[in-house]
Amino acid sequence: MGGPVTQASISVGARGSAAPGAFWRELAESLRNPEFWALSSWLDIIVRARKSRFGVLWLLAPSVVYVFGLGTFFAGMQPGGGSSGFFAYVALGSMVFRTLMSSVIGSAGVFNGSQSFIMDGHMRLTDFLLQSLAKSFFDFCMYLPVVAAALVILGEVSLPGLLWSVLAIAVIYLNGLWISAVFSLVGARFSDFGQLLNNISIFLFLLTPIIWYPAMMPEGSLRAHLMRINPFYHFVEIFRSPILGEPVELLSLYYVGIMTVVGLVVATLAYRRYARYVPLWI
Repeated sequence: MGGPVTQASISVGARGSAAPGAFWRELAESLRNPEFWALSSWLDIIVRARKSRFGVLWLLAPSVVYVFGLGTFFAGMQPGGGSSGFFAYVALGSMVFRTLMSSVIGSAGVFNGSQSFIMDGHMRLTDFLLQSLAKSFFDFCMYLPVVAAALVILGEVSLPGLLWSVLAIAVIYLNGLWISAVFSLVGARFSDFGQLLNNISIFLFLLTPIIWYPAMMPEGSLRAHLMRINPFYHFVEIFRSPILGEPVELLSLYYVGIMTVVGLVVATLAYRRYARYVPLWI
């Protein structure tokens, strides 16, 4: 009785007769055929916008609240009373944090939310991973107008830093890819995983220096150590610091580099081992 079920679980989840598990091969095929994951992500956003009176303006609301709402409230608490540069500081940090957190939380339920498509057996699992990342990218784009306004208020931006930021975003999304692959498998096996991530996201936001400066943490304190072992801190720093004309710590570069390589290896092995069980888990 267990044989046919297991055999069925292996045959579904990927186009053709090949069993799911070859992460990079399936990813390459998904990238060559973006009809499903790119279009469905865009349509999902458009449908949500059309259901509201203000449409796409609601998609800009989170960035406005984060940057100019929280920025104004917490500016006076910063050393020196804050400045116009604090808006740019908050904007760049919150854009990276929300982009990554959107990938993390979205990936945890991406397989469970696509159960009918997966059981139909005509879509690769990597299509759903890219769908989650595409939605995260649209969230990133919704931050761009507010970030541009904050940089105009700042008045001075490092041009080499802007060029560096393109590379930083590519690295951030490369990490978003392996995080999506691993967390989607965990979310398929444990349906409460997404709720756990939602609950700890607020703590991670407060632990990441977005609405406060790292210098506010006493050197050598427990809070400083917690800040530095927080992956979001390093991803934010490699993107934000160059644009603001500040040097990037070598620790952040090493941290992100090692995390990228190790994460991609873990995602490759985990996907090869567990992707075939996703139809059973969901």
